[in-house]
Amino acid sequence: MLFYLALVAVSLTFFWVGRRFSYWKQLGVPYVEASFPFGNLKGMNSRHLGYIAQDLYVKLKSTGKKFGGTFFFVSPTALILDLDFAKDVFVKDFQYFHDRGVYCNEKADPITAHLVTMSGTKWKNLRTKLTPTFTSGKMKMMFPTIVGVAEEFRKGLLVEAEAGGEVEMKEFLARFTTDVIGTCAFGLECNSLKDPDAEFRRMGKKALTLSTMDFLRRILTVTFKDVAMKFNVRLSNPDVANFFMNAVRETVDYREKNKIQRNDFMDLLIRMKNAEPIEGGDPNQVGQLTLEEIAAQSFVFFLAGFETSSTAMTFCLYELAQNQELQDKARKNVLDVLKEHGSISYEAVHDMKYIEMCINESLRKYPPIANILREVTKDYHVQDMNVTLPKGHRVMLPIYAIHHDPEYYPAPDQYDPERFTPAAVAARHQMAFVPFGEGPRVCIGQRFGMMQARVGLAYLLKNFRFRLSEKTSVPLKILASSTVLATVGGLWLHIEKL
Repeated sequence: MLFYLALVAVSLTFFWVGRRFSYWKQLGVPYVEASFPFGNLKGMNSRHLGYIAQDLYVKLKSTGKKFGGTFFFVSPTALILDLDFAKDVFVKDFQYFHDRGVYCNEKADPITAHLVTMSGTKWKNLRTKLTPTFTSGKMKMMFPTIVGVAEEFRKGLLVEAEAGGEVEMKEFLARFTTDVIGTCAFGLECNSLKDPDAEFRRMGKKALTLSTMDFLRRILTVTFKDVAMKFNVRLSNPDVANFFMNAVRETVDYREKNKIQRNDFMDLLIRMKNAEPIEGGDPNQVGQLTLEEIAAQSFVFFLAGFETSSTAMTFCLYELAQNQELQDKARKNVLDVLKEHGSISYEAVHDMKYIEMCINESLRKYPPIANILREVTKDYHVQDMNVTLPKGHRVMLPIYAIHHDPEYYPAPDQYDPERFTPAAVAARHQMAFVPFGEGPRVCIGQRFGMMQARVGLAYLLKNFRFRLSEKTSVPLKILASSTVLATVGGLWLHIEKL
């Protein structure tokens, strides 16, 4: 009896998987053949998902369709192939795709209930509350804090230069952005520039490090989200969640008891918690932020801010280290602007147009987030294909693939900041460059991230020259297991004080 029951179970599973993998064929959508259990993600243990999605994109783009069929494990996922369709999904028809489809269990795992994962009305209300904290006026208020950390960054790098000049820049830049975000998001001195093992830096690393069990839980939440919700599966590391929750609670208590106000992100969140008016905010907005919501927003601001900005700066320095002519041009841009303004200021760094071009080309060639998912929130009919994407299914924008498509960027593996002159940008499709996403769910911290990257690079290029170290491989080897694009063995550069 047990044998026959097992046989029936296996047969039903085989039938179910077969039905799932024939989904796109039945709809008449071009697709890439999949295999159990990984679907089209076979090889993800040795290749980054950005590369895997790029392979799928290249195979399907020649069909001339708006999207192609792929499978994330056994879940059908529409891969966007056409930039006009991408604009429909992210901008024009946003009401059909307003959720990321990312698992979020606010009850079991409150630290993960943040702006990136939230859906529907909750996301919309929270986005409305937080938008005023990222205006240019608020960025200008935080600017002196960033400059103060950058000065410590310069001093630390000077010590390294005098000690021999071989530096693993990814880690050093991550310590710089950790201190910036820790100060702005928590109002705390993280001191990771002075102490590589500082608690904020350790917890930042731990939050981005996935164990085998973490990986399996993520597979469960992607493939069987409802089951994961029913069993209250949590994705955050308990140590990390407790650390950030306690850090926020202690900071809020200390500031409120001592009536301390600072021009930082945490100060603005506390004012929202207490329903105080925010300049530029909606005076009629309903609802206050809870302590848990403050912790969750601070947590994601910290993770996204330190990792993506340090990644962009790291790859930018790698490319400039390979091309001294471009590095000299970038340095001249910094020195000329500083001479004109007299000192480094908010206005000065925004006048460093060539530095911005260098950062954008780095984000083009090495987008920190290689792919973006959106969930279909109500049935969506795709014109010209006579196909309806049902509610609950996912669509994916392969950012890395698009950024390396020779149709949009000739010789895509070449680093060329001139791709981002105003004329070149105006001639390109809006969706051909989307490192921060696009539409109403575009990264809310984009302005802040670009500001700290400009400041960091301005300080570095003004004070040091960079050359490749023999420890750095050319071409770079991308770490397969990293959520944010990262290199195997870090990125070593030789630095010379100017």
